[in-house]
Amino acid sequence: MDDLDAYLDAHADAHLERVRAYVRQPSISGEGAGMAEMAEMVADSIRRLGGAVEIVPTEGWPVVTGAVDAGRPRTLLLYGMYDVQPVEGEDWLVPPFAGEIVDLPEFGPSVVARGVYNTKGPLAGLFNVLEAFRATGGLPVNLKFVVEGEEELGSAHLPGFIERYRDRLGADATYFAFYCQDRRGRPKLWLGVKGIQYFEVTCRGGAWGGPRTRGVHGSNAVWVGSPAWRLLRALATMMDDRERITIDGFYDDVAPPSAEDEALLAELARTFDPATELWMWDAERFKHDAAGAELLRRYLYDPTLNIDGIWGGYTGPGMKTLLPYEVKVKMDVRLVPNMEPERVRARIRAHLERIGRDDIEVHFYEGYPPAKTSASEPAVQALIRACRALGYEPEVWPHLAGSAPFYLFRRVLGQPFVMGGLGHGGRPHSPNEYATVAGMRLFEKSVARFITEFAAA
Repeated sequence: MDDLDAYLDAHADAHLERVRAYVRQPSISGEGAGMAEMAEMVADSIRRLGGAVEIVPTEGWPVVTGAVDAGRPRTLLLYGMYDVQPVEGEDWLVPPFAGEIVDLPEFGPSVVARGVYNTKGPLAGLFNVLEAFRATGGLPVNLKFVVEGEEELGSAHLPGFIERYRDRLGADATYFAFYCQDRRGRPKLWLGVKGIQYFEVTCRGGAWGGPRTRGVHGSNAVWVGSPAWRLLRALATMMDDRERITIDGFYDDVAPPSAEDEALLAELARTFDPATELWMWDAERFKHDAAGAELLRRYLYDPTLNIDGIWGGYTGPGMKTLLPYEVKVKMDVRLVPNMEPERVRARIRAHLERIGRDDIEVHFYEGYPPAKTSASEPAVQALIRACRALGYEPEVWPHLAGSAPFYLFRRVLGQPFVMGGLGHGGRPHSPNEYATVAGMRLFEKSVARFITEFAAA
């Protein structure tokens, strides 16, 4: 690795500028800002490796796909995302798409920008590593690419792409590059992800009462029904005071941890630092009176029913007494092992009918199930060895509490997957998202070692 490390060190400044160029290009999938330009930047990065590349249109934003045939016996499919979350209404230290370097307390020089952690920073760093291989002796594996532009929208059109292109996407494993060191510098290696079902609920006036087509003077609340209260009462029937979901059958499909996962939980309980997690998520305490393996079990194996936002009526400055005719709420469910989106959708609809709220409209977005891989997979072991080679012992987690469409690689393409890499960042989906400059350099060396270890596995 000496020549490769020397190359990465000599080009560290140029590699940092590539990360900054990636995050300076807005690519907000929910708004459409800069998506075509960002897809082209990704495609150009594949071309620079000498690869064939195609920007594949979908009914939403395109998927960038391509391949590099290095004449090697093993092939790695590289998954990534080029879209990011909106920034409207957020208070940033620096403009969110300026790619500025800020000296952060505790972390030192860091790039503060939307997407630098989640996940255009790691994507740019991955391309830096691949170019370093080509410059120092050649790639040790063949490469295939799937870089989507709708991960932040639930990957709605990725399944159709995978189905159309599945014959081109065969590989020995899928890899998702990601900064995985926490505040303490301890790397986390996640063996899977939860699934997700996103949906929007709308309550309007109608036959049950309430104004039908427009908001009316608030004094009429004395004799005209309120869509806002009707919706709130319906939501309250879905969750008890301890935040346990009360929808009939909701937990029926939840699978307990496997024997392998129970062993991982027992090991994690020895090194897990609750204070680091609370700091990461800006909370004073957990909602559960649990600790150790039991707290981790709840975190990883309980599904969620989350309210992302609720709005209706007048929310501007000053006063306006109004009885709104329409109120909306956006919600998401995180699906744990053995839960399927279609069964979750059916249970939510059945619950509203059971409580006499079948007039409430529910629009379900594309959802997807959870996905898991085993710690024994060669790709996973390659990443563990890569971390150890640089002096870090990773915590191995059964899966991540967040979601990604990895079921497509595991279930549809039949490939094991692994995600991670060294490096530290934080505040995803939040103002002042960041990644440390030192962590980016460590990330590139860890990815280089992972690819080398995987090639030799």
